[in-house]
Amino acid sequence: MIELQPARTAFLVLTVATLMAGDAWRYVIGWTGFSILAGLLAVISILMLVALRDEWKISLLPYPLIAFLLLTVLSLVWSFYPGATALGIAATWCTVIGGIAVAVTFSWAEILRGFSLALRIVLGLSIVFEFVVAAFIRRPVLPPVPQPGIDYANLPDPIPLMLYWSRNELFQVFDDGKIQGIVGNSTLLSFVALVGIIVFSIQLAGGLVRKSWGLSWLAVAVVNLAFSRSATNVLGLVAVTAVVLAVLMVRRATTPRAVIATYAGLVAVAAAGIVGALIFRAPLLALLGKSSDLTNRTEIWHDVSELAQQRPAVGWGWVSYWAPWAKPFDTLAENNGIRQLHAHNAWIDVWFQLGIIGLVIFVSLVVSTLSRTWLHAVDRPRLSRNTFGPYTPASLLPLLILVALIVQSFAESRLLVEFGLFALALLAVKTKWPDREPR
Repeated sequence: MIELQPARTAFLVLTVATLMAGDAWRYVIGWTGFSILAGLLAVISILMLVALRDEWKISLLPYPLIAFLLLTVLSLVWSFYPGATALGIAATWCTVIGGIAVAVTFSWAEILRGFSLALRIVLGLSIVFEFVVAAFIRRPVLPPVPQPGIDYANLPDPIPLMLYWSRNELFQVFDDGKIQGIVGNSTLLSFVALVGIIVFSIQLAGGLVRKSWGLSWLAVAVVNLAFSRSATNVLGLVAVTAVVLAVLMVRRATTPRAVIATYAGLVAVAAAGIVGALIFRAPLLALLGKSSDLTNRTEIWHDVSELAQQRPAVGWGWVSYWAPWAKPFDTLAENNGIRQLHAHNAWIDVWFQLGIIGLVIFVSLVVSTLSRTWLHAVDRPRLSRNTFGPYTPASLLPLLILVALIVQSFAESRLLVEFGLFALALLAVKTKWPDREPR
C-alpha cells in the first residue's frame, strides 16, 4: 500500500500557505501561474470530497453557508458587472470547497499541525526576506513579476508605497518603519503573525512540540507582529487574550449558578469595555498610532455605503475582490494613486455586494459558527454517551482563529477572500460534526 500521509500533509500545508500568502505567489509566478496553482488545489479538494463521499452530505453543511453560496450565484442575475461576478463566484466557491475538503478529511490535531507548518514557512520566510532586502539589497523592492494594470516602464515619481513588495524598513522599525514580509502587506503579515501566536501557544500549552522549538517559533510570530505595526491586529491579540481568560473562567464554573454568574459578569465586562472604547476612541487611536479617519478607511466606508443604499435589498452583485476594470470600481476608493480592491470592512462589503439579504445570511453564518466554536472550547469533549474527556488547549483553536478573523473584519474585508473565507468555511463545517480520524 502507498503511504499517503506525506501527500495529505503537503496538500494541507500548501493550501494554507497559498491562501495566507497569495500575493507572494502572484509576485513571483504572476497571476497566470497563481491561477493554475489555485485551480490544481481546487481540483484536488473536489477529488478528496468525491473520494470521501460516504463521509459527508451536502444536507449536513451549515444552512447559512449553503444560503450564502447560492446567493452569490443568484446575484449573477442582477449584477451590475456580470463578468466580474462570474469570476468572483468561481473564486469563492473554490475557496469554500477547499475549506470543506479540509474539514471533512483532516482531524483537529492534523489541522493544528498543518497550520503550524504553513505558518512557519510564511513567517520564517518573511523575516529572512526582509533581512536580505535590508542588509544586502538596501532599497525598496518591487514585485519581480509586474502586476496587471501596472506599467513598470512608466511608474510615477515617487513610486506609491503600496506597489512595493518590501519597503526596506526592517532597520527602521523603531522609527515608525514596518515590514511587509513575503505577503507584501504589513496588515496581512501582522494577521498571519497573530494566527501564529495562537497556534504556537496552543502547541506549547498542550505539550505538542519541544519547548525550545515552540518558544522559538512563538518569538518569530511575535517579532512579525511587532515589526508589522498593525493596530487592528494588536487589538486582535487583546481580544484573543480576553477570550482565553473568559473560557478559563467558564471552565472553572462547576455549578449552574456559578455558570450563570460567570456569564453575567463576562457580559457586563464586555459591555463596559465597548462603552469605554467608544468614549475614549480618540486617545486609544492615538495610542495605537492611528489617525481619526483610520487611515482613510472612514472615507471608503462612506463611499461604499452610499453605493449600497442605491441597491439596499440585494446589492450590486457578488464580486469577492473588487474588479478595478469594471464600474463602479474603476473610480471607487483610490488611495495614494492606487485603486483599492475591497471596502476595508467585510460587513459593509457584503452589504454593498449582496444587500441586506446577503448581510443577514452572512451574519447568521458567522454568529452560528462563533457559538459552536465557543461551545467547542468550554464544553468537555464527549468520549461516549456518559463519558467526558479532559479539557485540552487545542479545543481553543477554532474559537481564537474566528475571534481574530472577526476583529480583522472591521478594518479589512479579508474574511470574504482567500484564507479568511477558507478558515470561516472550515470552522463552520468542522464544528458542526464530531471530530473523527479520517479513513
